[in-house]
Amino acid sequence: MACFVPFDNKNLDVTLFVFKPTVVLVDELIESLKQFCVCTEDLGCTQTCILKSIHGNLIVWYGGWKKKSTENKEVLIQTLLSMLTNVSSMAILTQHSFFDSYAGESKDGSNAAKFSTGNIISMSLISSPSFSELHDVTYANLAIFKSRFSKMEGATSGVCLKCQTMPMVACFYVWKTLLPCYSWILNSDCRKTVLPYLDRFSPSVKYDIFWVVYVRENGGEIKN
Repeated sequence: MACFVPFDNKNLDVTLFVFKPTVVLVDELIESLKQFCVCTEDLGCTQTCILKSIHGNLIVWYGGWKKKSTENKEVLIQTLLSMLTNVSSMAILTQHSFFDSYAGESKDGSNAAKFSTGNIISMSLISSPSFSELHDVTYANLAIFKSRFSKMEGATSGVCLKCQTMPMVACFYVWKTLLPCYSWILNSDCRKTVLPYLDRFSPSVKYDIFWVVYVRENGGEIKN
């Protein structure tokens, strides 16, 4: 069993909540988010996971939703925020939004980026100055993905995401282990492989590496 991010948004809506912990030890925060995972099942969330930044101090909650459960996203988001009140003393919610998957590839031929507890996730985020440039930045993000993924030894799958509420796109990569992820990052030259696609924009580009610390799917827990 595994969590997954599909390569299109036909059957599943994707949401990401990004937390910045305000406590030194984040175990209590993660435990609270595990309970949050359980509670979202009644709202139509079919799968959830928690990602912990390896070098930074971010915690990301991922949820995959049945399409019929997200027909009124504003109400759903407000409901989710009200359920997170017990987390407010442990972390600041810095970002939350639904994302559309619009492209992806896998080394095993599957149609989704699959991952389980213990996997490594690397994520790149490109923020555009305005929605007027989002269309072009979306395709630039796809071009970057297409030019890099086949060369990323140790990466099992990847998917391109577009934010529904902010001019922002992302690439989400799944790795077998941490070592090949580090090797790729250290040996790839961002100035030569990424920035040429974005030279006519004024984007903000961010990267982070995460450890999958918890996965829950269809009411069944995969132990961490």
